[in-house]
Amino acid sequence: MFWYQQPPRDGLKLIVTSTSWRHNSYEDGYSEAKFEVSRQNTDYSLMTIKNLTSKDDATYFCAVSDH
Repeated sequence: MFWYQQPPRDGLKLIVTSTSWRHNSYEDGYSEAKFEVSRQNTDYSLMTIKNLTSKDDATYFCAVSDH
């Protein structure tokens, strides 16, 4: 699963890739301390954004790949 952030008037930015074996790979500038991803199974993922500020104002997307 892939989690993306799209700030107002900006393009999509990849935050984290979550694999089925529960390994999360964060992109530069993003961390688990801020964007916590839990993955209970291959069909369910939850991202929690901690300590929200006005800089977190964005639309967030989750995408899935079966490859």
